[in-house]
Parts: sequence; C-alpha cells; structure tokens
Amino acid sequence: MESKRQQKFAGVIQEDLAAIFQREGMSFLPNTLVTITKVRVTPDLALARVFLSFFNSPNPQLAVQTIKTHSSEIRYKLGARIKDQVRVIPQLEFFLDDTNEYVERMDKIFERISHEDRQKDEE
Repeated sequence: MESKRQQKFAGVIQEDLAAIFQREGMSFLPNTLVTITKVRVTPDLALARVFLSFFNSPNPQLAVQTIKTHSSEIRYKLGARIKDQVRVIPQLEFFLDDTNEYVERMDKIFERISHEDRQKDEE
C-alpha cells in the first residue's frame, strides 16, 4: 500500500514526464504518442517505475527499449523540472503497460462466449 507521500510524488513525476514526452518525445519516437499510464514510487522515493502505453507504434516492445536507452537523458530533464521539490531525483524504470491489450483480449473472449450462447439458443 502506497503512502500519501508516495502517491503525491508519483503524481508529480507522472505530470512532468508527460510534459517531457509531449514536448520532446518526438525526438525519441517519431510519429508515436507516449502515454504515462501509471507511476509507482518506492517508499524511499529513490526509484520510480513508469508504465507506458503507445499509440501509433507498430512495435511497443521496441518503443520501450528506445525509451530505456534514453532514460538518463529523460531523468536529467525530469531533474531540471523537479529539482526544487525533491532532494534526490529518482532512478527511472520503464515498463510496457499492456492493460489495453488485456482488455481487448478479454472483450474478444466475452464476445465469443456471447456468440456461442446465441447460437445455442437458436438451435
């Protein structure tokens, strides 16, 4: 369970990273919209796990790897934005948020079940 402090800090990081990706994300991933879906921060605020979702990206795994290669540059830009609010700029870990894919997969399963039920009713 995250403390209020962790939640507040995660919100600050999420907002600032969103602004960084919105303004400068095109240099990392051209023609791709990066969305920060969730940020989780460790209790000591030294590590932030950032979950990303990509729109208009043919290969999301490659997009995450690209972001990971630029993580030190992204952390530097984040530090420039939040340096007056924190003592230590957290290390950033980036992960692919596959929630949308999971939801789509579940929708297809439910649709198939519903379709099978309708066929049984018709027989």
